[in-house]
Amino acid sequence: MQATIANSINTETDATPVNSRGKVVVASLVGTAIEFFDFYIYATAAVIVFPHIFFPQGDPTAATLQSLATFAIAFVARPIGSALFGHFGDRVGRKVTLVASLLTMGVSTVVIGLLPSYESIGVLAPMLLALARFGQGLGLGGEWGGAALLATENAPPRKRALYGSFPQLGAPIGFFFANGTFLLLSWLLTDEQFMSWGWRVPFILSAVLVIIGLYVRVSLHETPVFAKIAKAGKQVKVPMGTLLTKHLKATIIGTFIMLATYTLFYIMTVYSMTFSTAAVPVGLGFSRNDVLWMLMMAVIGFGVMVPIAGYLADKFGRRKCMIVITSLMIVFALAVFQPLLGSGNPTLVMAFLLIGLSLMGLTFGPMGALLPELFPTEVRYTGASFSYNVASILGASVAPYIATWLQANYGLFYVGLYLAAMSAITLVALLVSKETRHLSL
Repeated sequence: MQATIANSINTETDATPVNSRGKVVVASLVGTAIEFFDFYIYATAAVIVFPHIFFPQGDPTAATLQSLATFAIAFVARPIGSALFGHFGDRVGRKVTLVASLLTMGVSTVVIGLLPSYESIGVLAPMLLALARFGQGLGLGGEWGGAALLATENAPPRKRALYGSFPQLGAPIGFFFANGTFLLLSWLLTDEQFMSWGWRVPFILSAVLVIIGLYVRVSLHETPVFAKIAKAGKQVKVPMGTLLTKHLKATIIGTFIMLATYTLFYIMTVYSMTFSTAAVPVGLGFSRNDVLWMLMMAVIGFGVMVPIAGYLADKFGRRKCMIVITSLMIVFALAVFQPLLGSGNPTLVMAFLLIGLSLMGLTFGPMGALLPELFPTEVRYTGASFSYNVASILGASVAPYIATWLQANYGLFYVGLYLAAMSAITLVALLVSKETRHLSL
């Protein structure tokens, strides 16, 4: 299979990049920054704000569940977005599709911050919230794959994984600013002010990132790799159809390679926040602001490790590095998870978050190059996006719920066991894959 992929990829030497490195960095990481900024502000608002603002009052539990259902809508929309934007990214070009995906995602996010409440317009309020959330997921579905291709297809020889780490850097940046925004609002506003209008501020502020991203992306040139394919008229008519009929094995391998990364991130953020702030004996009884501070500090480790992982993947190969990192994740899940997180000691919990999110940086960093390299140019946008977003359903969307259920019924050790099992699946996918560092895009 890998030989087939290698043969179908353009074997000519890499074209000289026509976009400056600065433009590539900003244009590729801004979308991922918005994605993770949006993820955290929406997840937080879905628990503490939306049940009161967008759903009929009566049963608080029912309102919370309905609110969390809108959070899950984005995961359903993401694979649809990857097929939609992937189609145009592989048919029309990376540049125009990246502009469209960012605009879709950005407008949807800002609209959420402007929506009237249930008290104002009744049942139309949650319907509009669900529609805006679907729009976010749709845009996100096409965002990451295009950003990864923008970076890797503009990369100099032997620096593709380092360049591929640029969009990955958007994740810790977005996460850091999301936490920082909520901490700032908690200091400046009363609870009443926050519930009345303060929660809208982060959604509306995301427009600044969108404007910056659009400005940079509109000024980009098409990637040299796609420009060559377009000039030769080698685009396929239906990229998704070609992907699933000719590159199904690569798609499955890519999905499972990404599985552990998504599971780890959502356990380290959503689940750890839920467990740490829950009252004793169910959780640790920490204040929300204390945990936000811990996560903000720990996410620095995430950001530092991303480019380091990209550099190592260029030097030693993607497969070898990812096998070592995934093995370390299994050790962390089985030997470190329960003793540190379950200790109740703030210092040890901080160490748990720092180790876990640093591992997240190491496993996330190479993905910007690894997933695109699995696919030939004519279906690369669709293939990388689809693998990435299907993995989000299998890993991200269910991880916090499974972890919470396991901890409540069997104990904290089994949450670590669950993470180890997901990492083991990724390890198997890596073992059956081939090294892609040497392939020419």
